[in-house]
Amino acid sequence: MFRGNHPARVEESGRIKLPTAFKETADQHNLVTFYVTSTDGSSAEIWPLNEWEKVEQALTSEGTLDELTERFMTATSYYGQEVKMDAQGRFVLPQLLRASAKLSGDVAVVGKTKYLEIYNLEKIEQAIQANPVTKEERNRIAVASRRMAANV
Repeated sequence: MFRGNHPARVEESGRIKLPTAFKETADQHNLVTFYVTSTDGSSAEIWPLNEWEKVEQALTSEGTLDELTERFMTATSYYGQEVKMDAQGRFVLPQLLRASAKLSGDVAVVGKTKYLEIYNLEKIEQAIQANPVTKEERNRIAVASRRMAANV
């Protein structure tokens, strides 16, 4: 559903306008309510609320929560906030998360299939350059994707 990198700008007020390509996808799927969160405060994850609810359901379906699930839920609730996108594709990023992830000015909005991730532009460029995907890793991904395609 969401793929690619589409730069955007976070206004001083914390408001961001969803890049056109992602706004069109959201409109096609009638998405207006999102859950904005993070597991570590280094970036913002923008989940369509219905997709986030699936994550929550999967985590709690066993009826018991282990320590990892508890930590995950605590972090995502701490940083999390439900937001509504307006007709122009704008919404406000939670202040706590903006400060933690240094999300102001130019940012990268990256599609992660079911959700979007917003990164400080400088930080993601440095991280990608410092830790590029190797040829061996690309080969492992190719093998895994061929396996998945064969099972479809």
